[in-house]
Amino acid sequence: MGSFRTSLSRRSLLALPLLAALPARADSWPTKPVHIIVPFAPGGSGDITARLVGKYMEEKTGQPFVIENKAGANGIVGVLAVKSSPADGYTLMLATTSTNAANIHMYKNPGYDPEKDFSVVGIIGESGAFLVVPANSPYKTLADLMAYAKANPGKLNFGYFNASSQVPSEVLGKKAGVEWQGVAYKAIGNAWSDLYAGAIQFMCVDLTAARGQVVSDKARPLAITLAERSPLYPDVPTFAETFPGFVSTGFLAIAVPKAVPEDIKQRLNELINEAILSPEINKRLTQEFALTPHKLDLAQCAEQDRSERAKWAEYVKIARIEPQ
Repeated sequence: MGSFRTSLSRRSLLALPLLAALPARADSWPTKPVHIIVPFAPGGSGDITARLVGKYMEEKTGQPFVIENKAGANGIVGVLAVKSSPADGYTLMLATTSTNAANIHMYKNPGYDPEKDFSVVGIIGESGAFLVVPANSPYKTLADLMAYAKANPGKLNFGYFNASSQVPSEVLGKKAGVEWQGVAYKAIGNAWSDLYAGAIQFMCVDLTAARGQVVSDKARPLAITLAERSPLYPDVPTFAETFPGFVSTGFLAIAVPKAVPEDIKQRLNELINEAILSPEINKRLTQEFALTPHKLDLAQCAEQDRSERAKWAEYVKIARIEPQ
């Protein structure tokens, strides 16, 4: 009898490493803090919305959802950090137009493939961008800016800090037949500082990130990249009113490494959909940040992700941006 107990005990001990190696399951996930990697500096739309949705998931699960900003190389630094993390559902990525739709067309070898390496588990929302100038700028309208640019080739500088800020500015230049210079920034805060200091004259900024500057009258929006005027900013004309067909929209989402267990992906999808449909967050997303939230299942998220890549391939082609 004693030898049986000893044998059983040994078998149990031998099984422990195997049990420990089993992947996390949704019925127990999360049992420790979850990290959301935002591949851009604080203050941008991704950072703002990641904190909003992360806080909701934290309250629902009882575990901390920690935001980590890992900026650099148009989001590539943060993406690679997530790619190399364990596929256990404890490292999430704030996926954006840059990381999931544009980079693969703008870089010869970004070091990752958004289709093969990641799964989008929830779409926070879609939106567009403003073209903004400082409030004291001599340019009151898009026509004013275009007139100066045509009369003074190469004299205007625009700032950008991701694909959503670079590509629309480049597309506008090509459609208008004008020359201006782009200035790259690692962080949106530095771009704002240079805009107000006069080092750059304009930039395209997504509606969420630009809201604070616009409503405080520090920045003046001359145009918006949506297909129609935004109900929140009815006095701001669309680019399409001057250049028919010129529409540029992007998205914000949460993604995980492809190998994360399907049931955890499903649980994340449920939590994100709950978050964006909750009255308080939905109101902020739509009425404050001008985002259009979408409740999508995992298959629909994958399709949205693919369609964004196809759309931005065309944008980058029109902008004539050579892959780096």
